[in-house]
Amino acid sequence: MKILLRLSSYVFHPLWMPFFGSLFYFIFIPRYFPDEIVKAKLMAIAIITIFIPVVFYFLLKNLGKAESVFLEKVEERRWPLFFFCLLILMVLHQILNFYNYPGLYYYFAGILISTLLAYTLSWFRLKVSLHMMGITGLLMFVTGFCIYFHLYYIYTVAFLIIACGLTASSRLYFKAHTNSELWLGSLIGLGPQLLLFNLWFTEYRMSDLFLK
Repeated sequence: MKILLRLSSYVFHPLWMPFFGSLFYFIFIPRYFPDEIVKAKLMAIAIITIFIPVVFYFLLKNLGKAESVFLEKVEERRWPLFFFCLLILMVLHQILNFYNYPGLYYYFAGILISTLLAYTLSWFRLKVSLHMMGITGLLMFVTGFCIYFHLYYIYTVAFLIIACGLTASSRLYFKAHTNSELWLGSLIGLGPQLLLFNLWFTEYRMSDLFLK
């Protein structure tokens, strides 16, 4: 059980969530995209949201500004969260656009809002669970995606719910967070995605996708 909980801390690390959401979107969206476009978008998203943050983490570690990949201290989180906000802005401005990828665009906009909230709270010495923020945001995105397109990926949603439970248990077991920090992280992850899903659902009709 300890191995499973330790593994879940890495598999469901928040850095993976933007890419996982993007991969799900391009695989299951009922709209055709050329393979070259999909591969290019996924590669760009992976480089910006995974590889560049990892390089930035090692830079901070060499400078003595970070001790662990989990950024256990509140002070260690400020620079990575601020830098990640800039990277998400780059994705929204350079990689995605609202008209061709509305659902994914709103997902990254929600990630940006969540990251900004976590960054702001860090200045008040409030530590939130970034793991829960990431996995609950992905859960809300996948659920909203299924509702919007009338798809029934029940097993995927069930898997993500189990993943949320495993992630929360892992963070508690290794004493990385308190219950309140887990709940706060979940709220910050779910809230923006829910609000932006409502905007997507009301402002961008599904029929518009097939008229382009």
